Amino acid sequence: MYSLNVREDFIAQHYVTVPNSGSENEWHSHHFTVEIELEGETLNEDGYLTDIVEVEDALATIIDRYQDTTLNDLPEFDGLNPSIEHFARIFWTKVQAKISSESLDRITVRIWEDESAWASYSE
Repeated sequence: MYSLNVREDFIAQHYVTVPNSGSENEWHSHHFTVEIELEGETLNEDGYLTDIVEVEDALATIIDRYQDTTLNDLPEFDGLNPSIEHFARIFWTKVQAKISSESLDRITVRIWEDESAWASYSE
């Protein structure tokens, strides 16, 4: 199995909407790091799992949507607690729509909230 991983960081804000979460209930910023891992059994005719420039461009476009925004204010988080678990799934959906390769068997999005906490979503 081949794997390709691209990683980038950005700052966004949120506040959790479940009760009794202490300071997490207050509006605050996170320096998020997002990792996209692509996996597949075969390479394309150029010897790539997929075009890394396409992945980097897709990642940059998606990050532009979230950079310096409050997640709670975005329609994709309407009615959801903006946890990193939900964020990873939402981000995955956007990645999956932008990256096309017949070689890909699995896409995983991992979002780090800080140096020690992350959540991921994959299909």
